[in-house]
Amino acid sequence: MGNWLGVVRTASGGMLRHKVQAFVIVAVLFIATASATLGLALLNASNSPFTRAFAAQRGADLTVTANPAKATTAQLAATAHVAGVTAMAGPFDETTIPLEFQGQPWGETTLVGRSDAGGPVDDAVLNAGHWAQGPGQVVLAGDPAAGGPGNGGPVIGSTFTATSLPGKPVLTVVGFANSITDSTQGGGWVTPGELSSLLPQGTQPTAQLLYRFTDAATNAQLRADAAAVTRALPASAVLDWGSWLTAQQSEGSNAAIMEPFVLAFALIGLAMAVLIVGNVISGAVIAQYQRIGVLKSLGLTPAQVVAVYLSRIGWPALAGCVAGVIGGYLLTVPVLRQSAGAYGVGSQQAPLWALVLAPLGMLAITLLAALGPALRAGRLSAVEAIASGRAPATGRGYAIHRLAARLNLPRPVGLGLAAPFARPARALVTLAAITFGATAVIFAIGLHSSLTQARDAQTLSATVPATVQQDNPGAGPNQVPTAAQFATAAAAMSSQAALTTHENAEYGAPVSVVGISQQATARVYDGPSAWMGYALISGHWYDAPGEIDVNTTFLTDTGLAVGDSVTVYPPTVVDGTDQAGNANPAATPVVVRIAGEIFDPSGEPRLFAAAQTLPGVAVPANFWQWNVGLKPGVSAQAYSQAVNADRGADSPFMAGPSNGGGQFYVIAIALIGLLSLMVAVAAGLGVLNTVLMTTRDRIHDLGIFKSLGMRPGQVVAMVICWIVGPAVIAGAIAAPAAVALNTATLHAMAATAHTGVPASFTNVFPVPRLALLSLAALAIAVLGALLPATWAARARPATALRAE
Repeated sequence: MGNWLGVVRTASGGMLRHKVQAFVIVAVLFIATASATLGLALLNASNSPFTRAFAAQRGADLTVTANPAKATTAQLAATAHVAGVTAMAGPFDETTIPLEFQGQPWGETTLVGRSDAGGPVDDAVLNAGHWAQGPGQVVLAGDPAAGGPGNGGPVIGSTFTATSLPGKPVLTVVGFANSITDSTQGGGWVTPGELSSLLPQGTQPTAQLLYRFTDAATNAQLRADAAAVTRALPASAVLDWGSWLTAQQSEGSNAAIMEPFVLAFALIGLAMAVLIVGNVISGAVIAQYQRIGVLKSLGLTPAQVVAVYLSRIGWPALAGCVAGVIGGYLLTVPVLRQSAGAYGVGSQQAPLWALVLAPLGMLAITLLAALGPALRAGRLSAVEAIASGRAPATGRGYAIHRLAARLNLPRPVGLGLAAPFARPARALVTLAAITFGATAVIFAIGLHSSLTQARDAQTLSATVPATVQQDNPGAGPNQVPTAAQFATAAAAMSSQAALTTHENAEYGAPVSVVGISQQATARVYDGPSAWMGYALISGHWYDAPGEIDVNTTFLTDTGLAVGDSVTVYPPTVVDGTDQAGNANPAATPVVVRIAGEIFDPSGEPRLFAAAQTLPGVAVPANFWQWNVGLKPGVSAQAYSQAVNADRGADSPFMAGPSNGGGQFYVIAIALIGLLSLMVAVAAGLGVLNTVLMTTRDRIHDLGIFKSLGMRPGQVVAMVICWIVGPAVIAGAIAAPAAVALNTATLHAMAATAHTGVPASFTNVFPVPRLALLSLAALAIAVLGALLPATWAARARPATALRAE
């Protein structure tokens, strides 16, 4: 026992003598464990997020809207006993009223009266603030980060005004909450008492009922469940119903594009962490061979030598892993909050298994990396260990020294460039660390550029900063604006023509396509549309009547290709007139030619065309919005306020900044920066550790060089040149590796999101830019070597020689 306690003291003493090396181990393990924790948490978050949140929040299989004038409260409550119902919540009073925010129309908003967020069905999750507790308070559906003050959206404390009600009551936002099935249709919740004061005069609220059923996995089962509830109530009591499958499809499209990036992030981070940790730990053990020889000469057994070095590595590694899992958990909190907003699932937390697996896994990898060199050290004799630790093998590096002399390189530069060949194994360790760090930096910059292009192409937020649309998009035919209302809105837009560069009217409707069993979504534009910035995968944007552009899913489902023709059946004309009141021709089949394939991630087939090509779509009942391009320097907010001031108080249209969306891109781009920073820092620490070990190995040589007149600046140049060679090779390897990695990641993301990839998304590395980025390897190497180089330059010759 005394001998083993002596081993522990020996290990502790070694750690205290080599503080920098211990710090490097702690720092690298901190970064590696934090990266692993974050990666595992994100992988867990992207694994069926809707399904798990639906179960955790007891989501509603069926949301029924009933008319309380046709059924009593008792009759509505009695539906909890309908065959197949396992849980029910409600009835909750519900109403839809127009609200105004910051002096501008907010639109028709559905409000539900609920006394608390919990319940047997649809347990709403508070994302911020608290639940409505009294008069004048409202909890909005969604996440405050989705709007935020920077985007002009509401925050805690913002107020809404019900301008259509007597006295214009004001509602103050006290919280944000998420319903997994969006039971308020993007509206919010108030107290039951408050809802009664928000009813238009002479009206009564509808009743919202939320159900969970034994069998509700398919549309057929849900229709049967809805029919059972309808039969249990008086005739005409059920006004409408919606299913959880609709919400699942909506959120599934968000998750689809997220998963490959999260997987790439986790795998790259973990792989780099494992390799860098292994390199640093192995180098740390190898650097102590001389000490091993001394310990063996003092009587330590091979097992005790192994224990000494596993302890020396293990304690700093344990500290780094513990600190890393804490840091990783703190990083997951804001990232998972954004992830939950992108998936629309309320909240997500790092799972316990990730918080346990990440530190234990990294600690195990660390000890395994140290075990091999430690076992080899334990088998060495005392003389072999001392000799191996003091100098490189005889004859190594002499040829390079002679070559440097023939090239007439400055002596410090020649000595520095030749140094890695004296210890090739250590040079390879340095090369690997720099290569992975530079690859991560170049990959991160390229992926940032690629995803920025994808965001702009998918959201059109850069080219279409403002839109003018109905207060209640998607309203039924009975709410189709009149020709006079269209004219008033068009006049208001024309009055601001000096602020705009482009505009067009957009319509949307489902159409039937020969060769597809399901309907496709058609978007048609009345006016020029090439300026909107849709990214082309192949072909060109339509420029003549009879041409359409389609997304990848359309081509996949039909089996067609760009250049082929297809027959489209426009929808039946609802009112038979266009915006000007002119009669529309009857909807007839149209044969169109596919002009191009565009980047539009979606699991549903979509086509894009001019209004002349599909006249049955471009009718007021299918109107979606006007798209507006603004002149440089004109803000979407300023344009919207100007148009809204001219559109008239009774206009159903409202101008506003376009809904850029792209929550996924916000998360992805933030994680890219985090990934590159963590790996680059780890790589720099690996270089620092390697150069520090080489400096200690060559302390005797440094003392001789200084005594012969080498100046501090020349010492710094020599030490930095030790890693310049490996850094140049690392840059040459990292550049093509990062390009290939960026392309593979984008294609994996695109395949999961049911889309192709435009060539412009992957061509983000022009040769001059790639050459400049490859210097990241040199930057990482120089920054990592600067500290030990400065230490070596400051050491006096006598001190350096005495250190032997």
